Amino acid sequence: FLDYFAERGHERVPSSSLVPANDPTLLFTNAGMVQFKDAFLGLESRAIPRAVSVQRCVRAGGKHNDLENVGYTGRHLTFFEMLGNFSFGDYFKRDAIHYAWDFVTRVLGIPPERLWITVYADDQEAADIWLKDVGVSAARFSRLGEKDNFWAMGDTGPCGPCSEIFFDHGAEVAGGPPGSPTQDGDRFVEIWNLVFMQYERNEAGELKSLPRPSVDTGMGLERLAAVMQGVHSNYETDLFARLIEDAARITRTADRSSSSLRVIADHIRSCSFMVVDGVLPSNEGRGYVLRRIIRRAIRHGYQLGMQEPFFHQLVPTLDALMGQAYPELRRRRTQVEQVLKHEESRFAETLTQGMRLLEDALTRVPQGGVIPGDIVFKLYDTYGFPEDLTADVARERGFTIDKAGFDAAMAEQRERARRASHFKGTAVMGASFGVSVSGSKTATQPTRFVGHETLQRLNPSPTEFVGYHSNESEAQVLALLSIEGQPLEMLTPGAVGLVVLDRTPFYAEGGGQMGDSGVLEAGAARFTVENTQRVGNWHVHVGHCVVGEIVSGERVLAGIDAGRRQAIRLNHSATHLLHAALRHVLGDHVQQKGSLVAPDRLRFDFTHDRPVEAAQLARVERLVNEQIRLNSAADVRQLPYREALAEGAVAFFGDKYGDEVRTLRLGPLSLELCGGTHVERTGDIGLFKIVAETGVAAGVRRIEAVTGQGALDWVGSGEAVLRQVAELVKGGREDLPSRVTHLAERVRTLEREAEQLRTRLATGGGRNLADTAVEVQGVKVLATQVEGADAKSLRASVDQLRDRLGSGVVVLGAVDEENKVRLVAGVTADLTGRVKAGELIRRIAALVGGRGGGRDDFAQAGGTEPARLAEALADVPGIVAALLQG
Repeated sequence: FLDYFAERGHERVPSSSLVPANDPTLLFTNAGMVQFKDAFLGLESRAIPRAVSVQRCVRAGGKHNDLENVGYTGRHLTFFEMLGNFSFGDYFKRDAIHYAWDFVTRVLGIPPERLWITVYADDQEAADIWLKDVGVSAARFSRLGEKDNFWAMGDTGPCGPCSEIFFDHGAEVAGGPPGSPTQDGDRFVEIWNLVFMQYERNEAGELKSLPRPSVDTGMGLERLAAVMQGVHSNYETDLFARLIEDAARITRTADRSSSSLRVIADHIRSCSFMVVDGVLPSNEGRGYVLRRIIRRAIRHGYQLGMQEPFFHQLVPTLDALMGQAYPELRRRRTQVEQVLKHEESRFAETLTQGMRLLEDALTRVPQGGVIPGDIVFKLYDTYGFPEDLTADVARERGFTIDKAGFDAAMAEQRERARRASHFKGTAVMGASFGVSVSGSKTATQPTRFVGHETLQRLNPSPTEFVGYHSNESEAQVLALLSIEGQPLEMLTPGAVGLVVLDRTPFYAEGGGQMGDSGVLEAGAARFTVENTQRVGNWHVHVGHCVVGEIVSGERVLAGIDAGRRQAIRLNHSATHLLHAALRHVLGDHVQQKGSLVAPDRLRFDFTHDRPVEAAQLARVERLVNEQIRLNSAADVRQLPYREALAEGAVAFFGDKYGDEVRTLRLGPLSLELCGGTHVERTGDIGLFKIVAETGVAAGVRRIEAVTGQGALDWVGSGEAVLRQVAELVKGGREDLPSRVTHLAERVRTLEREAEQLRTRLATGGGRNLADTAVEVQGVKVLATQVEGADAKSLRASVDQLRDRLGSGVVVLGAVDEENKVRLVAGVTADLTGRVKAGELIRRIAALVGGRGGGRDDFAQAGGTEPARLAEALADVPGIVAALLQG
């Protein structure tokens, strides 16, 4: 497939990540065209207007979700490889159709009589090409509606009519042709979809013609393999045979046709590649989808009798099958195994209990009935069973779930959480651009907003960034917008707004680096830039007009806050060195999961399954500072993307790269792709100091650090603390550890002695308090106040005095340092049937303005009226008498 289209002028493009770069509309890459979205929108120009790829895809969340069908049909998968050829305003329907027919019938040798063609009902042009040019039989041709033959990547974005090629598995397989009432059978299977990208659908659902009609095709490798290998199911191909065989061996399953084995074989593919592409199990977003799929696989293993972790054992098999085609899987195999095993172990703790609850619920529901929504919610909330997993089990047993009841319970939980949080969000659109409004300031990066279409209409010319080598620049105002994205002719004093220039020295927030701040000046007019964001191809300067008026079309002088930028540059370059040092010390499994590069600090999140040890942190810090002292010049180059990767450049998580990329080498350790601003030499960083290492999510750690003057200030504050401590312990810096250790040991000794004295005092200070007990209806009752006793001493004293009495009731009271009453009561085991310590303490506590409770043999309470303690203790014999009488 790749060779065929490369010979016809198509550029081979490698598979992109399953995590779409800078696209909030998609959970996962679900088609080959996703990485070319900007090219279809006209926001990106490509040197070669034709491309061909084999793209790894996941359809397990959002609009395109095949998860629930996996295991029940032979053609649905959560993970698949999509073969695609693309035209970006070059060829269109005629060439796309002829290419497809030629490849399928001539190259693959599939008989035309085994193929069925569909087109969109209103697409007469495509119909004529198939029927008249290609000459397909009208008897094997259908016109279908929007549901079947109008393709869209998501709710918004590029879309258009499509034409599909189906393969006929033969009359012995159940199912009718496309468009027939029985089309959902397995006889006719779609193998190739040709999408004619003509429109873009906006947030309002409106269709707008794209500037250059394009072609996007997609053919599932797994379905094509089934056709070429003469089988009816993806799972019968050699792509799955070894996975299923090894899954059967690991789970000790004799029946190789088990649907559970198919589910496990599919899920190990999707889960492994999600982890490879930086997704980790969590309770939201992509991480939650991954967790759902892992838990679904584990549940199917449980159904096969597996009680111990098994799923991760299939990663080596997957590596053997796909590691050569996807070297990133081979490099990160160990990390994938660790992540899956950890998630298995976590879920295994509750799986058995959850399944027991579900089995019990099924016994109380009539066959074919509905599992109540509160049970489905309890399984989710208590045992971590995703709702679709419960639905999966129910379907296997012939039941359904009360989805509405589950949703209602979830809504109630969210409302409780909302009330508990007392969180008030801002409705100001400007907050998403980092504008200070009513005291709030954020730094999120919108990739599309209502003004995106406005900018495209007003001025399609991109902003030229000149900030790598200049802190100021003359520029022309291309557009002014309100914070809501509406076009303006002028910004007046006090107005908050967005300014778009034809050229700018302001760096737009990206790759973790905060956007620049500064000033735009036009004569006496002054606009303070608080943040800079990227929207499409434009740099958007966000801030306030301070004095004068900023007018659309006029010339301005744009100048950044150079001191702030310099501080950011130090931290950004240090982040690169930190990333390289972590990979050197901890291993290549370390992947960036996010970063913040601010003027005063840097924050770096990365994949690692355990806290970084103190010795490892010290090695990382030492290694970064060694690179700083080398004072290597920053080597910045523009290279073809593949050439950069071949040289060993590390691509940052979540970033999208074009055909040409900017590489940054900082000394011998660090080579990365980065569009940010950096130091000229590593020595400019001065000093690097790690100030914190914490966990932020399962398998994700965070390091916070400071550089330059910030690092010196941090070290200086530490030195001041050391001097203070040295003065307190009357020693020098060198003998601080020994002196502090000596003091700590002395404190522990004194605490033990004080505890012994308090206990002795509480038990009579040498006197035998047991002798002061009185008899109440034949029961010994001891009630007394002790001085200087804390809660621990009181509890210990009650136990000792009970032992001395042998049989009886003990009540001790004390007033603590905060002038609060403490009460403790104990009843010997032989009397708990007649006197309950919990009831006794409640009655006594009420007399001193408090409350308490406990077990039958031991209870404790507090009170707020110490002046009444003596009176309350004097009443104890009477209270005991009342309890004895019932």
